[in-house]
Amino acid sequence: MDINQLIASRVLALRTACGLSLAALAERSGVSRSNISLIERGESSATATVLDKLASALGVTLASLFETESAAPSPLSTFAQQPVWTDPDSGYQRRQLSPGVRSPLQLVEVVFPPGRRVAYDQSPHSADIYQQVWLLAGELEVTTGEQRWRMQAGDCLAFREGQFIAYENPGAVPARYLVGLVTLPFAL
Repeated sequence: MDINQLIASRVLALRTACGLSLAALAERSGVSRSNISLIERGESSATATVLDKLASALGVTLASLFETESAAPSPLSTFAQQPVWTDPDSGYQRRQLSPGVRSPLQLVEVVFPPGRRVAYDQSPHSADIYQQVWLLAGELEVTTGEQRWRMQAGDCLAFREGQFIAYENPGAVPARYLVGLVTLPFAL
């Protein structure tokens, strides 16, 4: 499935499950009704910032928008099955690593181009979402709230979502990192 079609079906399914109209989601997220409509039809390549606003308004993580739906989810996510999405603004690429089985943990691999920045001005989520970023290669600066962290390969940073978060690659080579997301509370 095309990544924009995957995102389209997920946003529509989540909006419908929440019982929200386009207008209600637009009001909650700060994303225009027409833009949401384009995204839900797979006719727009939304930026990471826009997708994050929609995810927050829908009460899910950004990674949730890249989950594939299947009748019988497998506990194995093969490399070939993992959806890959590229942010049209920053050029950062994210690969959804986690399989489709129900789990409070989501894993995402990100490759972030040098000299680029992406920022999320998040509102508090309906659930507690914790994130850890493990830098595998390159350099990365992460701002959480008022704090700025400079990371080198091998460093790992933990923080809670629901605040201003920015990622910036100050280096000359792509930064590659693993993001672990845990949503609490998690009910089986």
